Amino acid sequence: MAKKKKTIRHWTKDELKTLKSLAKQKAGVTKISKALKRTPAAVMVKASSLQISLDTRG
Repeated sequence: MAKKKKTIRHWTKDELKTLKSLAKQKAGVTKISKALKRTPAAVMVKASSLQISLDTRG
């Protein structure tokens, strides 16, 4: 079985804006990752590097 080739997609300004606004709305990692068409892990790593909290508690 052949391995899938990893492709690096750089974050656009629009994606970062969406990430920040959804995090502010406390949308949750799953919803944000689907909106951005990225993996939950990628969203968590990027949010962490930008010091954005993805906490969904009120």
